[in-house]
Amino acid sequence: MDEYTTYGEIQEEMRSHFRKYGTGLQFPEALQALRLKGKLSPAPKENRITKNYLFDGSPADFDSIVDNLPFQLSSDFSLSEQVNEGAIIPLMKDVFVIRHPRYTRLYLHRHDYVELDCVLSGSCTLFFEEEQHTLDEGTLCVIAPGSFHDILIRDESIVCCIMLRRSTFEAVFFSLLSREDPLSVFFRNILKGEGKPNYLMFRGQVDRIIMTAAFNAILECNRADIYSNHCCISLVNLLLADYLRMDDVAPEYYHYQISGDFHLVLQYIRHHYRNLTLGELAEEFHYSKPHLCTLIKQNTGVSFTSLIRQIRMARAVEYLVNTDLPVSRVAEILGYNSADHFSRVFRSEMNCSPMEFRRKQEKRDDRFIPFEMK
Repeated sequence: MDEYTTYGEIQEEMRSHFRKYGTGLQFPEALQALRLKGKLSPAPKENRITKNYLFDGSPADFDSIVDNLPFQLSSDFSLSEQVNEGAIIPLMKDVFVIRHPRYTRLYLHRHDYVELDCVLSGSCTLFFEEEQHTLDEGTLCVIAPGSFHDILIRDESIVCCIMLRRSTFEAVFFSLLSREDPLSVFFRNILKGEGKPNYLMFRGQVDRIIMTAAFNAILECNRADIYSNHCCISLVNLLLADYLRMDDVAPEYYHYQISGDFHLVLQYIRHHYRNLTLGELAEEFHYSKPHLCTLIKQNTGVSFTSLIRQIRMARAVEYLVNTDLPVSRVAEILGYNSADHFSRVFRSEMNCSPMEFRRKQEKRDDRFIPFEMK
């Protein structure tokens, strides 16, 4: 049987435990404590999501709205030093945004997704590998997958935690890979797959754009419609663009690494993936095919064929879920020679046919279970 609570009730359990015992609780421990106290409900909590897209309130107003958001939980929770994206980011979501829990205890961990922490008010402490940093209001910290880290908040500071799937990053945030700015270069280095601990930090200022984008991204993650994922992606892009516009903010790195200029190649792939061949791409940019293969692998972490397939599959999912186009038409739009070829590739990637995938999405309950442990 499903169990429900609110983000506010979970946070209050963490706050009370810390003030009583002087030690924090991790998120799964707080949920277990609520269960043992009989504070979980068998019925969904009222969802009080505001429709306001312009946030002009105070941090207290921000907290009040987030505290009333419903939280659905599964029965299996455990702590692990290695956290996988499937345990945190809901199904069919490429982005998951929460207000970072406060009053937790230190638990250094790694994960396979990209994490962005934006301090909207107050401050927090970042523990990263063997370093410790204070992140003041306005700081944005991008943490690479595989980095041993944790964040502690010991007061009512507001930190927005944004989690991005690495498995769909190339397709969903392709524009972030096709520019030549510190953030784009950082993401391209992440996708090389070297697994080196790293962060990229901007110590900027919180303005209306950042506060509004973060606030609405959290709300969008608690909406269950076909637009919420796209809206959340757009809001994250808006937040990141606002930081990049801050001319007086110099990026800080844990491990500094800059690769060659490759954004034009990625941009070309993005616009021509439907019928693009490696030979055509090599001719367009005057590379030999072996050298181009090496460059693509170095800058994305996958081969040319895999990159094209990832982009096509991401687009396929969008068409199957959000349109009624026949499979043959979807295959044609994506550049496949036949519906049969498209179906074979889709089945190899998704373990079901395109029609089976569409039927599953039509039947599934659109509610998601955040922090569900697989």
